[in-house]
Amino acid sequence: MAFTFNPAGSQQLSLWDSYESLTEREKRFLDKSWAKVFARDIFPKIDEAPYAVLYRDAASRPNAPVNVIIGALIIKEYLGMSDEDICSSLMFDVRFQYALCTTSFVEQPLSVRTLARFRERCTTYEKRYGVDLLQNTIDSLIGELEKLEEADHSFRKLDRLTVAANIRRLSRLELLYTCVANLACAIAKKDGAGSLPERLQHYTREDDRERTIYLNRSEETADKISVILEDAAALLELCGAEYDESSEYQLLIRVLKEQKGS
Repeated sequence: MAFTFNPAGSQQLSLWDSYESLTEREKRFLDKSWAKVFARDIFPKIDEAPYAVLYRDAASRPNAPVNVIIGALIIKEYLGMSDEDICSSLMFDVRFQYALCTTSFVEQPLSVRTLARFRERCTTYEKRYGVDLLQNTIDSLIGELEKLEEADHSFRKLDRLTVAANIRRLSRLELLYTCVANLACAIAKKDGAGSLPERLQHYTREDDRERTIYLNRSEETADKISVILEDAAALLELCGAEYDESSEYQLLIRVLKEQKGS
């Protein structure tokens, strides 16, 4: 995936722009909302340049706009939303489109997988190079984010460390869940779904990731991590020697060791 910049506010209004379809009264309300504060004071100051290292230089399909992703992750934390919430809000709510400067987009650029892959890239880069790109961005915006809290009381009071920490914690949850689910599916495929205890069978269901990850809110993350760690221990006890060399078993063991060392 090739990195491309998305200059803030560079989109030209078109006949189909969602902002232009609003009445004058609706525009006045929008201009008095938190979305105006975000679009004016925060979005233009999200520096995309440091994130270019997360993408390949080779010519390929361009990335989803990094400033839109980061802006969405910030709004998501302040409003206590899930990935699914923020993506559907961006699709159907003009306030979110206005805040993230996407009113002119024919199709909104985010999905739950877009957010998940971005968090994974940031986490991998931090582990490899010791640089927390998201924390650096939040630190650079802290003054502007205080304006956001003042503009709308529905925005939670969060300190600069909490915002980035919540994003990192969700990335940890995603990684742990993926490893546990992969091993559970491998066991079910080899030995039959009945070989798994009932409490672990949900990992083999197609809709389980959405329920666990994409509908997750920040305040639920810590508890879910604790449950998945318990499930990981239970799953490892089921594995006989025939699983020692399987990629799913080895990956879960490695991730659990990394979690203890972090």
